[in-house]
Amino acid sequence: MTGYAPPQEPLRILHHDHHLLVLDKPSGLLTVPGKGEHLSDCLIARAQKVFPEALLVHRLDRDTSGVIVFALTKAAQRALSLQFEQRKTKKVYVARLWGRLEQRTGTVDLPLIVDWPNRPRQHVNHETGKPAVTDWRVLRYEQEPTGETTRVRLMPHTGRSHQLRVHMMEIGHPILGDPFYAEGPARDFPRLMLHAESLRVNHPDGGRGVTFKAPVPF
Repeated sequence: MTGYAPPQEPLRILHHDHHLLVLDKPSGLLTVPGKGEHLSDCLIARAQKVFPEALLVHRLDRDTSGVIVFALTKAAQRALSLQFEQRKTKKVYVARLWGRLEQRTGTVDLPLIVDWPNRPRQHVNHETGKPAVTDWRVLRYEQEPTGETTRVRLMPHTGRSHQLRVHMMEIGHPILGDPFYAEGPARDFPRLMLHAESLRVNHPDGGRGVTFKAPVPF
């Protein structure tokens, strides 16, 4: 990862209690450190400067923005991690896609696995891929100087690496600004147009359902 220059801005805290810390992650910032000192600046390191007890539960890609939850106790980390593992969380993303996606709603069900010669890219593999399912719904169509685009909500049932990015590419509408899967004018945007808009979990203290939201910045 060359030219890593994450945005320098204060933590955007969406929620904080005795068990949870919910942040709005900016695009361009790693969730956890990469290999090497030049990749040490990341969201969890910044969070731990303010909340030393913050513990990792899940991740967002470097270029994806939006809602991410950290645990503030070991018990909360165990409870939340289990919810992600058992697919009991509900995640909703907003993305802008290249081209006009005519069908208003649909589901992509394509198994994914890492493309080893080209990692971190992922690809569809029906023999060795892990199940990956994404629902999508068109919000509206938008016009760019280079062509029409489609704003969608994406609801993943699984949490594979690059799942939303590969699934949208596979239906012919890559996410705008994607450095791995978009080409030509679709790639020429200032950021990856993918944002984790909301996350619903059961609170570790009592199990009630809570939803956290972050405004879409594009």
